[in-house]
Amino acid sequence: MDNKIILLVEDNPDDVFLTLRAFKKNNIFNTVIVAKDGVEALDYLFRRGMYAGRDVNDLPVVTLLDLKLPKIDGLEVLKTVRQNESTKLLPVVILTSSVQEQDVVKGYKLGANSYVRKPVDFKEFVEAIKLLGLYWLIWNEPPALGK
Repeated sequence: MDNKIILLVEDNPDDVFLTLRAFKKNNIFNTVIVAKDGVEALDYLFRRGMYAGRDVNDLPVVTLLDLKLPKIDGLEVLKTVRQNESTKLLPVVILTSSVQEQDVVKGYKLGANSYVRKPVDFKEFVEAIKLLGLYWLIWNEPPALGK
């Protein structure tokens, strides 16, 4: 099986650590690209800045997107992704601690594929990551992107 890339857009180092730990605990050994803010996420997706030399075919199979990000927030990242021909079909899962209903509604209106609230309990978080991994990396059939 080819190594499917996961783009994790998360500014909280503790949440990054927990997510990577949950992947490892669930035997998800995919390459994970971590973007610490919205600008870095868009740079990766659109091959700008430090990602200018990235292979055009190295798009993530799924993007896990936090909403509360520095520089450019998650909803603006999602809007930009959906407006671009090369990324508009990219699976994007909002993975956030936000409990605001308006964030859920805005996320879906802007084209999120899913909205998942981060469980506070680590065991529940590990289980949520396991299920996300199973669905998006194994069961889901993504469109051919970058072709």
